Parts: sequence; C-alpha cells; structure tokens
Amino acid sequence: MVFHLLLRRSFFYSPRIFSTRQSLSLRTYTSKAGMGSIEVPIKVLVIGGSYGGLSAALNLYDYCNGKEARARLHDPVGGSGIVIPVEIKVVDERDGYYHLIGSPLALASEEYADKNWVRFADLPALKAPGLSWAQGSIVKVDTEKNAATIADTVSGKEYDESYDYLVIATGLRRQWPAVPQSLTKKAYLAETGKHIAEVKAAKEGVVVIGGGAVGVEVAAEIKTVEPTQKVTLVHSRDKLLSSEPLPDEFKDRSAEVLRETGVELIVNERVTENVEVESTDGSPRYRVTLSSGKQIFTGKVIFAISKSIPTTTFMSESTLDANGFIKIHNTMNLLTDSPTARSHYAVGDIASWSGIKRCGAAMAMGHIAAANIHQVILQALFGTEPTFVEFPEVPPMIAIAVGKKAVCYSPDNGTTSGEEDLQKMFRDDLGWSICWNYMQLGVEWTTTVT
Repeated sequence: MVFHLLLRRSFFYSPRIFSTRQSLSLRTYTSKAGMGSIEVPIKVLVIGGSYGGLSAALNLYDYCNGKEARARLHDPVGGSGIVIPVEIKVVDERDGYYHLIGSPLALASEEYADKNWVRFADLPALKAPGLSWAQGSIVKVDTEKNAATIADTVSGKEYDESYDYLVIATGLRRQWPAVPQSLTKKAYLAETGKHIAEVKAAKEGVVVIGGGAVGVEVAAEIKTVEPTQKVTLVHSRDKLLSSEPLPDEFKDRSAEVLRETGVELIVNERVTENVEVESTDGSPRYRVTLSSGKQIFTGKVIFAISKSIPTTTFMSESTLDANGFIKIHNTMNLLTDSPTARSHYAVGDIASWSGIKRCGAAMAMGHIAAANIHQVILQALFGTEPTFVEFPEVPPMIAIAVGKKAVCYSPDNGTTSGEEDLQKMFRDDLGWSICWNYMQLGVEWTTTVT
C-alpha cells in the first residue's frame, strides 16, 4: 500500500470530455414527459466501500437527485435538475469506512486508530433514502445477467443481488501492517491496541523489515509518536522504495528525511532469520540475523513486506489482464465487446490503469464512473446524447509522510520535501480530514449544497 494523498491540483489531472451516441439496453422505465419522473428505481451495486466505491456511490446519488456532484473538481456538467429514483447499495467485507492512508499512524496511536475507522452505520453520508450498505464479500459476478452472488460476512449465507449498474472497487488484498485484517471496528481496535502495546513495551527497540512506502511510514510514525523508542528499518536494496518507478533523488531524499526522524536505517541487507529468544525478565525478545551475518536483538519485529493481490476471483478471466486487474476503457467501464459493457465499471486499485496506486486517483475514478453512469441513464431514459468523461493516463507520482515532513514527487514539480509539503498533502492527520471532507462523508445528504 502506498500511503499518500494526491488531491492537490499540482498532483492531479484534468479529465477529458467527449460526446457519443450509443444504443444501450436498460430495463423499461416509465417517464413523465417534461417532468423527469421515473416509476421504477434504478438499482446500482457498488462492491467496495473505500475511496473509489464511496466516491462512485455518493457522487452518483447526487447526480440522480438532480444535484451537482460533491466532487466538483471533476464535475463535467453540474446538476441536471432531473430526479431519477435510484437504489444504491454498497457492499464491503468490513463494517465501516477505513482510511487506509492513516494505517501507519493508527499502528502507533490508539486515539487516532479509533478515529480512522468509522462504521457504515455511523456514516452520515449514507443516511439517505435510496442509499444502503451490507457487510459481505462477492462470490461471483455474471456480467451477462447483471447479477452478483454475495456472501454475508456475519451469517456466511449466500444470496443473489440483481442490478442495472455495477461498480467494482474491491481494491487489493494487502497484508498486515498495510491494512488491518479485522472486519469489524471492535476487532480492529483490539488488533491495533495489542500492536501498539507491544511497540511501547519493546525493551530493545523495534525493527521494521521492508523499505517500501509502508515500512518507511510505519517506522517514521512509531518514532514520532514514541520518540524515546529505538526504531530500526532494514531494507534489502541500496535505496528505499526500490520497487517504485521513481527517480533516485526522491528515494535518496526519503532516506535522508527518515534518518532525520531518528530512525536507524540499514540498507543492502536481507533478513535471513528471525527467531524469538529467551530474555532475562520474560519480556519478548527476538534475534534478527542479516545477510552479512550481523545480528540485531529487539523487542518487536514488524514485517512490512508483502505483495498486494487483486481481489478479482469473482470475475471472468476474459475481463482481467495478465496480473488479475480488471481491464477498463478510459471511461471506467469494462473493456469488453459485450452489450452490457456500459453497465459494468471498475475503479481504484483494482482497475488496470497506469500510475502508482493511490487514493486520489481512486476517488477521481469513482466520480468519473458516476458521471458516466448518469449520462448512460439519461440517454436510456430521455434519448439525450451522452457526454462522457475520460480518465487520462497517469505518470508516476507520489507523496509519503515521514514524521513531521512529507517527501513528494511529480513530473511537473520534481522532488520536494518539508513540513509545508506535509501540510499540503496530509495536514496533521495523514489525510483523514482531506478525504473525509472531499467526499463529504460527515454531511447528511439533505444538508449538502444544491
């Protein structure tokens, strides 16, 4: 997981808009000429309740209620004034919205951890007629029949859900500590609470293994929250973030800023062994052996090495690329010749698209999918010519929070770092308030601006 926020204009991109007329199939609706009233609600199923999924659901809800979308930065049209009855259902394995970018701080601060997970039942933005959520996972999607099979997380029972439009925003399967493995907020707080207690109690310090964005940010946040705790980061390559397509200047600056926080950095060393050993007082103690033969004794070991896996086992192989990501057009709908192509969309990390995976792009893709679904609906109901929004190719760009500074890179601005970068990209809460406000998650729909 790359923990960063790229919502600022300098890190974003301008979607292109184009018009086209297509013959589309849709359920039969009865409309009252000139009034924009439709008798049968349109059913939209959104799989995934994180950045991309919530962005798609909430922006589409705005559009279908005739209002300007809340993501005004990418709004191609504005409010149509036409109210279209819609039922939008969000399905997610978790019981709430989890701010993924905040994971490093959530693993160091119990106060922040509690804030970082908001149950869907407590989310003001979802408390609107026509919006609902369910905790479950997708077993199968039949794109020809517009039907999905869902396994209820609590009961384990499967049920079928039909839809007119499907938005897939399931993201990637990531391991701890990139994301919590718990599916409820209660279990998550117990999970993070145990981890934080172990970090605080580690008598010989903490060793973080892996120098990707996860490892760098986890190590930096622990050192920032617990400045007296010894923190060591071990990375197998000579430069941090070695797997990312980024210039050496950015990687070198990241290492420099990390060292400034007080984290000890060991590079070009692989961990060959990690074993628990006996301590004199019974406290946890581990011996970490490196490829050079050097040994480190520590009270806590955090593995920040894992490969993210696309969560697309429920999709037909014909819809996936060689790596398991969903193939899409630049209008977010599936890249297929099927007549149902304009009924199926994929956004966020699960989509096969250029650029480093990040939440800013996921929210933008969710909004663009919502705008284009709305255009398809208007065409089917009223015969209007759709104005579709295209998502551009995205060059590598990134921002990581390293203690009290951020290190950023974009093709236009090059590498920058400092406290101002942290405030611009993350503020004081690892982007929690920026994402929360951008999607207006704390605002009940009836009070949003028309």
